[in-house]
Amino acid sequence: MTSHIVISGPATWNRIIYLDRLPEPVPHMQFALDDYDTIGGTSAGKALGLAGLGRPVLLHTLLGDDADGRLVRRALEASGIDLSESPTDRTERHLNLMTRAGERVSLYLSTAADPGTPPSPELSQAMADAPAIVLDLSERSRGLIPAARAVGRPIWTDIHDYDGSAEFHRPFIEAADWIFMNADRIGADPWPFMEECVHGGASVVVCTLGERGAIAIDERMLRVEVAAEPVEVLDTNGAGDAFMAGVLDAHLGGAALPDALAAGARHAATVLTTRHLHPVLDGVLDAGV
Repeated sequence: MTSHIVISGPATWNRIIYLDRLPEPVPHMQFALDDYDTIGGTSAGKALGLAGLGRPVLLHTLLGDDADGRLVRRALEASGIDLSESPTDRTERHLNLMTRAGERVSLYLSTAADPGTPPSPELSQAMADAPAIVLDLSERSRGLIPAARAVGRPIWTDIHDYDGSAEFHRPFIEAADWIFMNADRIGADPWPFMEECVHGGASVVVCTLGERGAIAIDERMLRVEVAAEPVEVLDTNGAGDAFMAGVLDAHLGGAALPDALAAGARHAATVLTTRHLHPVLDGVLDAGV
């Protein structure tokens, strides 16, 4: 039986509201262009992408026994994802204010408290058998770093819009073999930071640049660039997660770095055409699962 890719991190229930512009910090009224409920969370996005590419996935996440948790659970399981849940008092929920240009303000309506328990024997075995372990930014994932390192499997992480100094990210950066990020806050030139990560032990560092594609550097200091796939964008939520899922799938299939990045770009393009984190949710959520 093929082993599962283990992903640890957030899965949430979100309300998305589209506006013609983000609100100014003054009292006023705006009309919404669109609004809907959907699955959120960076780890849910990666899990949906990998499952859609045919990879067995075990998603370790915090879900409460509440209405939001039941919605998240049913949708993910209906999308072919196996769950390793850590119980919490309530499921994380966001209200995201979006524009068509991809600008976003996320309001956290509820957060899931990490119980701080060690990984179960089943999760520990799954990590030991996994072709890769993805540790997304969360307290739960940070607590799993020692266990993930102990099993010796490749660790992938996504530090998103890291600014180069936030302390919370450092354990993930130091532990990961593959590091993904975007260039939103790292400065005009991300290459020096990417090189620093390789000097620190990373095998590959990838930085996404939105419509300009992505860049990467490997342990030989070889630089690689890939263009974004042309596509008519409906919604930008989850594109970075889909990109990482596509790269991981291609890498596990034996692709060289340039080909893996190209696969990531193609997979990200499929997510830009749906208002959900992955096209599979169009059927799952519209069917009321």
